[in-house]
Amino acid sequence: MTADLENNADFDALLDYVRTSRGFDFTGYKRSSLMRRVGRRMQAAGVNTFIDYIDYLEVHPNEFQQLFNTLLINVTSFFRDPTAWDTLRTDILPAILRTKDDQDMIRVWSAGCASGEEAYSIAILLAELIGIDAFQERVKIYATDLDDDALTEARQATYSQQKVEGLTATQREQFFECKEGLYTFRKDLRRLVIFGRHDLIQDAPISKVDLLLCRNTLMYFNAETQSRILARFHFALRDSGYLFLGKAEMLLTHSNMFSPVQLKGRIFSKVPRTNVRDRLLIMAQTGSEDAADHLSDQIRLREAAFDISPVARIVLDQSGTLVMANQRVRVLFGLSQRDVGRPLQDLELSYRPVELRSCLEEAYQNRRTVSLSDVAWQNSRGEAVFLEVLVTPLFGEDSAILGASVSFLDVTRFKRLQAELEHSNQELEMAYEELQSTNEELETTNEELQSANEELETTNEELQSTNEELETMNEELQSANEELQTVNDELQRRSEDLNHSNAFLECVFTSLKGGVVVVNHDFQVQIWNQKAQDLWGLRPEEAVGQNFLNLDIGLPVAQLRQPIRECLALTDGSAVEVVLEAVNRKGRQISCKVICTPLMNSENQAQGVIVIME
Repeated sequence: MTADLENNADFDALLDYVRTSRGFDFTGYKRSSLMRRVGRRMQAAGVNTFIDYIDYLEVHPNEFQQLFNTLLINVTSFFRDPTAWDTLRTDILPAILRTKDDQDMIRVWSAGCASGEEAYSIAILLAELIGIDAFQERVKIYATDLDDDALTEARQATYSQQKVEGLTATQREQFFECKEGLYTFRKDLRRLVIFGRHDLIQDAPISKVDLLLCRNTLMYFNAETQSRILARFHFALRDSGYLFLGKAEMLLTHSNMFSPVQLKGRIFSKVPRTNVRDRLLIMAQTGSEDAADHLSDQIRLREAAFDISPVARIVLDQSGTLVMANQRVRVLFGLSQRDVGRPLQDLELSYRPVELRSCLEEAYQNRRTVSLSDVAWQNSRGEAVFLEVLVTPLFGEDSAILGASVSFLDVTRFKRLQAELEHSNQELEMAYEELQSTNEELETTNEELQSANEELETTNEELQSTNEELETMNEELQSANEELQTVNDELQRRSEDLNHSNAFLECVFTSLKGGVVVVNHDFQVQIWNQKAQDLWGLRPEEAVGQNFLNLDIGLPVAQLRQPIRECLALTDGSAVEVVLEAVNRKGRQISCKVICTPLMNSENQAQGVIVIME
């Protein structure tokens, strides 16, 4: 089967069959992990090739459920990674509450919720922060997963003692009802947690979310699918929203969508954007993914060209909101990506180095470019620079004003060169050559740094992929360990039952008035009780396993051969009695009454004989 696991064509055929027959699309999952888990299920089913496994699924439809349970790993717990949850409790949730009025709704989405522990954990935190009454009025928690069985377990909200060990005693008492050793989340609070089946790859995201929890779910997807899911998460979150990921997941290559708030705890804030990319999400959700990808490539190309323009430039819409700001203007005026989407009036740039609002009004009114020359400014290095500011209105196809482009042309060099030109043409020539040489050196250095940065990014991607793979294997081992623990507990319980039965049987034999011997078909002694030892002086360890008819115990055992054989032939369970003259262990002559009773099984067949000696 190892060779077949490398057959990508057959594996693709299996994934396509699962998608068309059951609607589960696993093509976006990491290939190595997916093939390993499918191989595990194939081994359990006794199938060697992917094509044979497709035939097996057609003949055994119930195998689909076993396959999905193997592929969809559900490992979770209450307050998993407590340090990250402490940050959520002390910093993130209070920050969300500060953006809300007392009556505003708080919306939370737990994506990949598994059996629900994570959704109920965030419910407990919010209820503790704002109180039970406010929680019931203001909070909605949406918990989604692809696994229907896990969702059923989550809706029941009933957990064992082991599952709630991550909770404090106060939390268990306040939020759970305990019955027969099981803990059930309070019904009045459980109705505020809404569970539903949701495919992160295909289904539209839940919108206007304040906090999105998706922990140790992204690591199962490949890089391309992760990017698509993160774009949907960005669309789902409010501008002030936060994303809470698992400890094996990083967003180092998605800094344009999310910025780290607490990197160790994997908590990120949304980077607000109002550009055209947000609208691409809607296009992708309608099913036109090829068109969306093509348009996205064009837009990224235009934005990249705009961003590296040597001219510092911003773009405003008609309402005065900052829509775009390239790298040059961000460096020059200390702007950041977070400022994109803010009103111009809230930025220092609106009045420094020049009053832009009046210039915008003039440009809109006259429908032409407004130019301001020799605007003085001090850059981040404390140097004086001179700018030429151009405010140009932007028009749509119907000649309606869409907004404005504001360019800041750095004319400092021109002014310096002009001053030097007045002194000497020779000095101007020398300064120009030196400047040209400096530019070439800077360009060479920048290319070297860019190359090194690309190498570091590649290395980081490889390390991240390895880390996610290790985390996946760890969760698989944890799942298998839980199964082994359950089997071990069952074996221990059965062992205790067996010990109890043996002890009870020993008490019965000890309490009987006469000596009891149990022999099998070969006359071998199976049981020799204490009364038999007291009667004949032979210990159980000396008698068990020996031929009963060969024992020298003062009883003429040879005369019992025929009665024992008669009992073995009986089918009605009747007994055979004989009285024999014998000598007990004290050397006294006694008359011994021997009762032989067949030992019957459930099919009414004699498995041996019970010999009672009085």
